[in-house]
Amino acid sequence: MRPLLRRAERSPDTSADVTGPGGPARVGARTKDLTKRLKPGDVAVIDHADIDRVAADALVTAAPVAVLNAARSTTGRYPNAGPDILVQAGIVLVDDIGPEIMAVPDGTRVVIDGGDVVVDGAVVASGKRQTPETVTLEQADARVGLSDEIERFAENTLSYLRRERDLLLDGVGVPDVRTGFEGRHVLIVVRGYHYREDLAMLRSYIAENRPVLVGVDGGADAILDAGLRPDMIVGDMDSVTDKALACGAEIVVHAYRDGNAPGLERVRSLGVEPVVFPATGTSEDIAMLLADDKGAELIVAVGTHATLVEFLDKGRAGMASTFLTRLRVGGKLVDAKGVSRLYRTRISNLQLTLLSAAGVAAVIAALWSTSAGQTAFGLVGAQIDDIVSWVGSLFGG
Repeated sequence: MRPLLRRAERSPDTSADVTGPGGPARVGARTKDLTKRLKPGDVAVIDHADIDRVAADALVTAAPVAVLNAARSTTGRYPNAGPDILVQAGIVLVDDIGPEIMAVPDGTRVVIDGGDVVVDGAVVASGKRQTPETVTLEQADARVGLSDEIERFAENTLSYLRRERDLLLDGVGVPDVRTGFEGRHVLIVVRGYHYREDLAMLRSYIAENRPVLVGVDGGADAILDAGLRPDMIVGDMDSVTDKALACGAEIVVHAYRDGNAPGLERVRSLGVEPVVFPATGTSEDIAMLLADDKGAELIVAVGTHATLVEFLDKGRAGMASTFLTRLRVGGKLVDAKGVSRLYRTRISNLQLTLLSAAGVAAVIAALWSTSAGQTAFGLVGAQIDDIVSWVGSLFGG
């Protein structure tokens, strides 16, 4: 391990002149937890190998001046999108610093000088400062190893199928719930890819079809933020707020296959008795399987994973379950982006012109049907005749 503190190789009278980007360090081992307390101008200190798109989007929204990563932001397993999102947003990214950066006390003011992290004129850690060019090169190298990653993904998929064959094929183990799904549309919200935009685009769909609203962990807060109330919350309860858990929705706690449910006590401490669903895989998987098993007519997914790159971007073997779950409920499943495109209103300029003309014609017809309107049109016509005569006299004289 590299030493925690080493003096900068500069004279004492110039060490205070470091003028690179900097701010108070906010240290967090889990990026999704750290982003909740990041403020604009902070420096995010993380330990996140292969930064994925969701984590990068959350960091960009929090607007830190820099991200200091103890791990490699791209390990080379596959071309992950996170580093490019950060540098394109103008956020300084220093990569592969090492675990010593996690020992920086939270709130300490740090300055980034090239790839060095400086505290009180001393370099406490160093890494590789990323640029759009270096990120592009690393992404190109990562594509070389993509075939190996796909093979591992396929192996994990087969392993999951063997473990959860009864659940996937016959619905064995799906618990009873009070929420009614039979014959209804179900909108499942995961706080993932572009969930805010997609949820906003679905307002017309939600108003028209009144689907069952299911929030997966923090997706329940996304539903509340949109001015709606979830009917059900599914997950291990590690990223949902107490406000959402107490909103009156039915709670389904995702447990491990051995019955251990880390989120169970938290829910019960709020005075809510949840349903427990033991299953391998992700919480978004069991939300889809639950909706399908209970007779949902259509399942609309917001923020979930849809493509192979998104599965790999999640960075864990559990994503194999999402792939198989989508195959299982595929006949009912629609991605929110497709629905939002169907409900997006498109009005051409010609249509707007014709609509305006029709409105003007309606007003004229209404006025003409009254004596006052006919008098007004007569006065306007007389004024127009006077103007035409005056213009004619100018040119005729």
